[in-house]
Amino acid sequence: MSGEWETDVLGRPFQSLTLPLGTDQEGEIVATLVRLEPPMIARLTGPLRDVDVLYLHGWSDYFFQVELGRFWTSHGARFHALDLRKYGRSLRPGQTPGFVTSLEVYDADIATALDAMGHGLDGAPSRRRLVMMGHSTGGLTATLWASRHHGRLAGLVLNSPWLELQIGTLGRQALSPLVQMRARVDPLGAHPVVDLGFYTRAQTEVGALPVRGYRREWRPERGFPTHPGWLAAIVEGHRRVAAGIDVGVPTLVMLSTASTNPFAWNAEMTGSDSVLVVDDIARAATRIGRDITLARIEGGIHDLFLSRPGPREQAYRALERWLTTGAIGRSRGSRRSRASG
Repeated sequence: MSGEWETDVLGRPFQSLTLPLGTDQEGEIVATLVRLEPPMIARLTGPLRDVDVLYLHGWSDYFFQVELGRFWTSHGARFHALDLRKYGRSLRPGQTPGFVTSLEVYDADIATALDAMGHGLDGAPSRRRLVMMGHSTGGLTATLWASRHHGRLAGLVLNSPWLELQIGTLGRQALSPLVQMRARVDPLGAHPVVDLGFYTRAQTEVGALPVRGYRREWRPERGFPTHPGWLAAIVEGHRRVAAGIDVGVPTLVMLSTASTNPFAWNAEMTGSDSVLVVDDIARAATRIGRDITLARIEGGIHDLFLSRPGPREQAYRALERWLTTGAIGRSRGSRRSRASG
């Protein structure tokens, strides 16, 4: 582990820690862990006072959702967010933003973060429950990670997870051979630009942007360029989900009630998901585990916690209800008993 916890770009009381991950052909690789500790009263009495949270961001993104972190800590949880390699705080000059050729590469980022949080496999087992939360591509990454690491999590929260390609299952199956072939021949080749900046515009119009510490260079208006090697990794992740996996823990999948055509601006983008086809994602969610709760948020945008105040409040209420009265809330007493025993 490199360095010490420092005041984060979001300002106090957020702190960040650089996690070295070695090197590749583009130089030094790091991940960055951001943390927020709960207030003293919540730490002692909150319903989630024995919970640690690890949040994974989406594509062309990084952690800046201050309100989300404070939601978790107000319930007593210790909140952590991970800027994965080549994203946000972890992006270094000369690197290809977000580029990987397999989503399993992020196992190293997550393992290093969990070790810093006190959930490493080499140390004594933690008596604290671990909940992972993922948004969009981070939701796909978290889902696949959970399916390979049974017993590590107490719960999984997915905010508009990218569980299926926007062209649907049949379209993905038809496209997959071409994607895989190009990934082998030209993994860093150029793709046509498909992000026209409308999603960022929608976030701005509903008042979600800008916020303190927001860095446009880490989250460009029209997103980062995509490449064949990266797209092949995404398509492979979608194939695994479609084939059926088991995350092994209670899971909350949160989605908007509606999607919008992303290629032409209209006012509906401020109250719907303009990135994913949410009904396809809802169907895909039935194939990731046995204890899945689906929450549909009317008026929500792609990141539900950046929606207008009304839908955003609905999203927080749905999350709070699942955490405190669902399987996570019910498991607290039994988990503490097993740990004491």
